[in-house]
Amino acid sequence: MGKFNHYSRTDLTRTLQKSLCRYQSVEDFYPRKFSFPTPPTRAAILVPFLSVNDHWSLLFIRRTLSNDPHSGQVAFPGGRIESEDLTPEATSLREAQEEIGLSPADVEVIGKLPPLLTVTNYEIHPIVGMIPYPYLFQPSPSEVQKIFTIPLNWLANPLNYRIEERLLPPPVGRIPTIYYQPYQGEILWGASAQIVHTLLNLLNAQASSDQDEA
Repeated sequence: MGKFNHYSRTDLTRTLQKSLCRYQSVEDFYPRKFSFPTPPTRAAILVPFLSVNDHWSLLFIRRTLSNDPHSGQVAFPGGRIESEDLTPEATSLREAQEEIGLSPADVEVIGKLPPLLTVTNYEIHPIVGMIPYPYLFQPSPSEVQKIFTIPLNWLANPLNYRIEERLLPPPVGRIPTIYYQPYQGEILWGASAQIVHTLLNLLNAQASSDQDEA
């Protein structure tokens, strides 16, 4: 069944909640020493957990090609925090509804990771949630080319990813970057891959802690 698939929804939700509460900073896993002279663009994403054929998985989108610097990339649903959004959670739910037709009422928000500053000067607020599946998604053609899922066990397998240093222009400099192997033709890398990897590290650490306490 795999290391994650034995979790019931209740168990996985509880483990995620405990994991997110103990997580303090992205610096715990990936030191980021750069900053930009201009304020970052604030954005929020939804990191959706779902069970597909009894396999815990994450849902991703491939963005439509456009003039946006993130166009064509594999990502999580999400977008810029607007002035009318009261919280990053509200942004993530609004964007998920606009991009893939996911009703906010169908999302169980579990928690969030600290914000992540990307190399394109976006401050991303990752919101973790549970969603139902199967689901009648309705992707927005102007924003989403494809909706797909990747199993957690595949994402957690060290054979499926590598970490390399990239050398980018100032003020970024050298930065560790995660590249996943193609999954059914889709390539996960960069900030989205880092968020996935961080969550998996947290889940593993929490599972080990729970075993020690048992």
